[in-house]
Amino acid sequence: MTTPIEFGLDTFGDVTKDAGGAPLPHAQMIRNVVEEAVLADQLGIDSIGLGEHHRADFAISSPEVVLAAIATRTHRIRLGSAVTVLSSDDPIRVFQRFSTVDAVSNGRAEVILGRGSFTESFPLFGFDLRQYNELFEEKLGLFAELLKQEPVTWQGKLRPPLASQSVYPPVERGRLKTWIGVGGSPESVVRAAHYDLPLMLAIIGGDPRRFAPYVDLHQRAYRQFGREPQPIGVHSPGYVAETDAQAREELWPDYKVMRDRIGKERGWPAMNRDEFVHEADHGSLYVGAPETVARKITSNVKALGLARFQLKYSAGPLPHAKLMKSIELYGRKVVPLVRDMLAS
Repeated sequence: MTTPIEFGLDTFGDVTKDAGGAPLPHAQMIRNVVEEAVLADQLGIDSIGLGEHHRADFAISSPEVVLAAIATRTHRIRLGSAVTVLSSDDPIRVFQRFSTVDAVSNGRAEVILGRGSFTESFPLFGFDLRQYNELFEEKLGLFAELLKQEPVTWQGKLRPPLASQSVYPPVERGRLKTWIGVGGSPESVVRAAHYDLPLMLAIIGGDPRRFAPYVDLHQRAYRQFGREPQPIGVHSPGYVAETDAQAREELWPDYKVMRDRIGKERGWPAMNRDEFVHEADHGSLYVGAPETVARKITSNVKALGLARFQLKYSAGPLPHAKLMKSIELYGRKVVPLVRDMLAS
């Protein structure tokens, strides 16, 4: 492995429960996420990503504000989104918010831009879902111009044009690190190459190696554009405990709650234990003892040529104390094990 691998964590601020089984307030969940990020920073984990949602089961609707709070409590960990739904936001405001986080954190901000697999932000902010693709394409084009940090002259179909407009605050050093989040669209892979932006694959089900054709497409697109490829990362769910059995028993009930809740909205059947075990054994669920999780990460990093692995460590009502323990095992044991395995 010639390129050093980075290790991150992702969360949507999944709403957990108190000792009596009642959902915790969103405010407490946000405070818990800050503490989880502080622990990750202390453990030397490379990055933390906060996903944007606008629904009752996820507490984080404004990742940038929470990231700014985390910036004041941490020293080295990179601070990003997972993802920012650019289609239902304003590219200029997104850039300004993340350049502000970059200033507060002394250069540690990054953003993952995506179309969003959850669509509740579209009616909330007055956008037409029928323009799902058109909105993202046009707004990404404008965001790419903003990354140049020069006065912007731009014209599209869905918002007024800009004429030599400067945007503040600028990023202090270099340019804002920006990824394109992709859930399975070949067009999005080519789009990331077109704009010369790193690719973050959201692999949340099935064998991760089925994404190898997307990696190949990414490489071929860069060859056609005559440029060196940008890095590829992967975001996948997981949970680490002392033993495989403990990890599965602790994760299963809460993972099923989350999976079935989302599945009911999307017309999926309820998840059974055999499906859960298959995902753990052969799919994209990284659950088990540190050695088990490390072997699986190593295998897929090699297979897909990854530069970053992001573990989505929260899962429905899985309690904060268990999340903290999982983060500790990920940072203290999984990450060093993977580095050793890749070096051998």
